Amino acid sequence: MRSFRKVITLHVKGRMAFVNITPEVEAALIESGIQEGLCLVNSMHITSSVFINDDERGLHADLEKWLEGLAPHEPIAQWKHNLTGEDNADAHLKREVLGRGVVVAVTGGKLDFGTWERIFYGEFDGRRRKRVLVKIVGE
Repeated sequence: MRSFRKVITLHVKGRMAFVNITPEVEAALIESGIQEGLCLVNSMHITSSVFINDDERGLHADLEKWLEGLAPHEPIAQWKHNLTGEDNADAHLKREVLGRGVVVAVTGGKLDFGTWERIFYGEFDGRRRKRVLVKIVGE
């Protein structure tokens, strides 16, 4: 069995955004040369997420609205974590909802997706560089 590791670096200008990173993950898979196996993609930060969903603008707006309803950023004083001097407690909670990462099967050298599935990086405390790990194992 072989393994391949690549780090994708992102810099989201706003506080919250969803970035389709499928092309970068597919490029990493091609670079790996692995034809059959598993591809792990995970955020390397505790205020962001990697998840799979449809690449549809309305859905992303709905997801942002829903997450903000579950864990609103304002007022900052509502969250005990922010008493440490941070202002990102909501980002930690949003990450809990969408999770750290995903695993996708690799079949015939391609990500084995359902029809509309794409891999997204979810940023909840942006405005600085963040990293996503791509780890591919197989033959």
